[in-house]
Amino acid sequence: MSTLTLYTWKTPNGYKVSIFLELLELDYETKSLDISTNIQKEDWFLKLNPNGRIPTLVDHSTGITISETGAILQYLADTYDKAHRFSYPHGTKEYYLQLEILYFQMAGVGPMQGQANHFIIYAPEKIPYGITRYKNETKRLYSVVEEYLRRNQHNGPYLVGNHYSISDIAIFGWANSLGKIGIDIEQWPLVSQWFEKLRSFPEVQKGLSVPS
Repeated sequence: MSTLTLYTWKTPNGYKVSIFLELLELDYETKSLDISTNIQKEDWFLKLNPNGRIPTLVDHSTGITISETGAILQYLADTYDKAHRFSYPHGTKEYYLQLEILYFQMAGVGPMQGQANHFIIYAPEKIPYGITRYKNETKRLYSVVEEYLRRNQHNGPYLVGNHYSISDIAIFGWANSLGKIGIDIEQWPLVSQWFEKLRSFPEVQKGLSVPS
């Protein structure tokens, strides 16, 4: 039995965690929850995550069950990335910038792009105001990502410091779905280069195939 169980589905948030698990080379079991069936609202799952959302991670070796992708990524970094291959040591400038960008994704990119997805793809009627508002805000947020990359470009195609971190992984999950709402990532040259480089990793490709 794997020590880690990931409850997930094929969404930008789900991919964040499966990609990080693959990059960390951790053995984990996948439980696929088709959220279109509302299985994530059933009592058994609400006991794991009272918010009824995927992904949720259960670590049987520590007894910790955790949800919210920012928290999951931080937990995995703290627990399984002691060498800081995809994170930065606590207390450093890079550590706090990593958190800043992680929270920027959680509070900005995810919610705004998620609303754009809703109004453009899923809403039963097309509401121009909603489409325009959230698509424009999504574009603005990726211009901020471009600026983070510009400020750090002397270190390479990373959002923080001299290697990829949980900040990159968090935003990549959403950048991967920009095409679905008609936004061309190439309008931001640094974001486009960063995205293509990260997407080329076999571990990232494997994480994008979870659940199969």
